Amino acid sequence: MRPAILNPLFAAPTALRGVGDKLGKLFEKLTGPRIADLLWHLPVGLVDRRHAPMVAEAMPGEIATLTVTVDQHVPGGSPRQPWRVRCHDESGELTLVYFRAHGDYLAKQLPVGEQRVVSGTIELFQGAAQMTHPDHVVPVSERERVMRVEPVYGLTAGLTSRQMVKAIDEVLVRAPMLPEWLDPDWQKRRQWPDWKSALATAHHPAETSDLDPNAPARERLAYDELLASQLAITLVRERQRSLPGRSIQGDGSLRRKVLAALPFQLTASQLTAGAEIAADMASPHRMVRMLQGDVGSGKTVVALLAMLEAVEAGCQAALMAPTEILARQHYATMAPLAEAAGVEIALLTGRYTPKQKAKIAAGLADGSIRLVVGTHALVQDEVVFDDLALAVVDEQHRFGVHQRLTLASKNDAVDMLVMTATPIPRTLMLAVYGDLDGSRLTEKPAGRKPIDTRTVSLERLDEIVEAVGRKVAAGGRVYWVCPLVEESEFIDLAAAEERFAHLKERFGHTVALIHGQMKAAERDAAMSAFSEGRAGILVATTVIEVGVDVPAATVMVIEHAERFGLAQLHQLRGRVGRGSEQSTCLLLYGPKLGEMARARLAIMRETEDGFRIAEEDLRLRGGGEVLGTRQSGLPEMRLANLAIHADLLQVARDDAKLMVERDPLLTSPRGEALRTLLYLFERDAAVLTLRSG
Repeated sequence: MRPAILNPLFAAPTALRGVGDKLGKLFEKLTGPRIADLLWHLPVGLVDRRHAPMVAEAMPGEIATLTVTVDQHVPGGSPRQPWRVRCHDESGELTLVYFRAHGDYLAKQLPVGEQRVVSGTIELFQGAAQMTHPDHVVPVSERERVMRVEPVYGLTAGLTSRQMVKAIDEVLVRAPMLPEWLDPDWQKRRQWPDWKSALATAHHPAETSDLDPNAPARERLAYDELLASQLAITLVRERQRSLPGRSIQGDGSLRRKVLAALPFQLTASQLTAGAEIAADMASPHRMVRMLQGDVGSGKTVVALLAMLEAVEAGCQAALMAPTEILARQHYATMAPLAEAAGVEIALLTGRYTPKQKAKIAAGLADGSIRLVVGTHALVQDEVVFDDLALAVVDEQHRFGVHQRLTLASKNDAVDMLVMTATPIPRTLMLAVYGDLDGSRLTEKPAGRKPIDTRTVSLERLDEIVEAVGRKVAAGGRVYWVCPLVEESEFIDLAAAEERFAHLKERFGHTVALIHGQMKAAERDAAMSAFSEGRAGILVATTVIEVGVDVPAATVMVIEHAERFGLAQLHQLRGRVGRGSEQSTCLLLYGPKLGEMARARLAIMRETEDGFRIAEEDLRLRGGGEVLGTRQSGLPEMRLANLAIHADLLQVARDDAKLMVERDPLLTSPRGEALRTLLYLFERDAAVLTLRSG
């Protein structure tokens, strides 16, 4: 049960005064469904309203808080003309300007002959001071309330700054004093305030320095979030380690046949990763290992060898991929190798007919099918295994935690190997997975040449189209990636459909189109035409980002490359350079290139090392977006910035491990406080883990 002391923070935003359903939905959309989510929405800037000059001393462009007497209301002559309110103090005159004004409301707010305090940006119009739509208009008695440093928050359409400040101030009052979960010596050394004081300071910055992620209040809150995350990971890992596993060891007979059938030698890192996985499977504990492989580093072969170890031991193995394209790609790579070893391998996807699905399900249930590759169709209730020993999950961050665990629960003591082609920076790996055992594939197979990466202005589009035409005429194959499917009137980007039409008009039927909104059969047809050479140009969205393998494709054109993240650009570039021919990647950029976009493109030119690119991506963007956590079922960091707080992450990890060693059930006074912390950051699953043993 959640500690009762936290209940005030777990109400919906509509529990706040003056927040109805409409406003509540806006708060929910911006920050989350609980009042506590507002506390994690920290200010991004501040406005200092303490400057209170006389009207004559107020300078254009500055924010000033003025005390004036209202003289006259001057309505606009037409709806397009503004309503003006003339005011004065003893030094001069000020005009307040309102567009689309409600006269009755303004007459009540600014009664003629009375004094009012107004705060906003000073402007000069025809030499006279004016203020358009003041931010605050209050009676003189409320002057002190306005004359302060005001936090500035990120907002969403329909939500005003004033509504946000008012709501957060109320939540700060509601927030209870919680028991201290920090180690007292560590807190003293860092000179951090208590939790509630840290929140109050973070939401009421007095100076710009208070907005710094390393300011004491913000640093304390970041550490709280990191500690909750690390404690949850440590508890779950300890629980997993305590579960009974089983030793899976093969005799190597099937793997030797596959190695003999391979047209290449395994790289050193493939051999190392294979040995690490085999050792884990042979141990009596459950394996939970991540195989990180850069683009084109040969993860599929390593996974197949691990799966065959399970088959050699008389068991079954399954590989689950997030998309049909990726599942089919793995199947196409594995099937001939499995055949060389004399093992049947099946493919199971959601598109199969009930009859086809029933046939494969029967083979898995009676054990006649030992190897299977599929999509999330594998985790459906009707799929039952005779004896599943190894579950491999590819691009695992695209699955929710529930789907990953469902596959592993298809039998007792299933070993799990999760794979990703998204190189994950060490800091992020720790933050999200704790000390999950990891293997890295760092080399590309022998014979592959570096990809020639160039940045080109979109103004030279015609030249690029001509060059692509020459490449296709010579028998080459070209990917052309666009960031949107349909033209948007709000974002002026080339759409895949529009680019397809343009290139088709120029080159005819050699151009194919693939995007996520097409039917699966249409996508397969376009992919087949390209991989078989009937189409020379494949216009696509990022649906081809992962797992598409056409060795004959040697040119990758990415339109509006500045709109993509570094990891995504790296994944897309990895679709070429998969054969022995020289490959080229052209990054086309638009006219307005920001500083961060320029830095991303420069890194892409400099290196093909996915792990270095991932570290740079983390440095440029922080942790939240690197893995696309919102889509991945991973806890999102709201207060900690992994690029800045890496040292705190390490301390939080050590603190969590020490705490679990000393107090595994969290029953001491500090342990109880840490339970509260876990609930506060919604890491309830870790508390349930404690209860279940």
